[in-house]
Amino acid sequence: MPHTPEQPSTPDSSSSDNSSEFDGRASSRRTHPRTPSRTVTAHDWLEAARPHTWANGFAPVIAGTGAAALTGQASIIRAILAAIVGWFLVIGVNYANDYSDGIRGTDDDRSGPFRLTASGLVQPYGVKHAAFMAFGVAALAGLVLCAISGHWWLILVGAACVVAAWFYTGGKHPYGYRGLGEVAVFVFFGLVAVLGTQYTQADHVNWAGVAIAVAIGSVSAAVNLANNLRDIPSDEATGKITLAVRLGDRGSRTLWCILAAMPVVASILLAFIATPWALIGLVAAPVLGLAARPIVSHAEGKDLIPVLGMTGRAMVVWALVTTLALWLG
Repeated sequence: MPHTPEQPSTPDSSSSDNSSEFDGRASSRRTHPRTPSRTVTAHDWLEAARPHTWANGFAPVIAGTGAAALTGQASIIRAILAAIVGWFLVIGVNYANDYSDGIRGTDDDRSGPFRLTASGLVQPYGVKHAAFMAFGVAALAGLVLCAISGHWWLILVGAACVVAAWFYTGGKHPYGYRGLGEVAVFVFFGLVAVLGTQYTQADHVNWAGVAIAVAIGSVSAAVNLANNLRDIPSDEATGKITLAVRLGDRGSRTLWCILAAMPVVASILLAFIATPWALIGLVAAPVLGLAARPIVSHAEGKDLIPVLGMTGRAMVVWALVTTLALWLG
């Protein structure tokens, strides 16, 4: 749509009802329970929600509102509702990934952020419930947005978003383990989120909206790709075949650079098909350049973690200035 080595353990009886969801890779399961070393805190829950990925929920709505503003049809109320949908979908998918990867054992040797399930601080079912609570908030906001806009068929789109969020790493055959994660992020946090936002406000989409959606989707996919680039060694060891694993280190870095460059291309294109003001979107280029440094300098492991936050910030900056440009245009 767009995460400390630990001792291995197996899901306890509280999560046994969920074990049938998985394909039974014995090598990727834990062999004995882990005893929590401390009590879980609110900060742990916040960290597991991965705030550095929240830009994937907000930036598409900002940009989609800009596309609607181009024709003078932007609605702040509808934009806020769409932002709630996007934000809680991102939180939901992050908790869902924490649960699904944790119960499979694929989070045992990672250099990334704290994980609730893998740490043993929270029972798997608790993390699963948190994921679906977040999806529920997103669904409620989505229903209100459908009611206000009158486009009830968008409920089907929202349902597809929740299904895609869960089966990214959940279920027997998670598509995130088959190299399709970045494709899903591009579609749901790019095309669907941007054009859906524009449609609920303007009752139509246009080529400017498509260009913006491609740019936002590309950068969202770049955030996901940077995360998976960092995890190539551990993912290969546990049989998680992400796009980064398929492409390898060099191919993944090349693709990241291409994806991260899409906002620059979109700004130039928008200057021709929408308004010359769109060129102010190029101010995001230096921020993207900073995010690219660890990628092009072949940083590895924890040194790649800042890329996620920097790429997300660059996406928000581009969305904000592009929205301003389209409003002025």
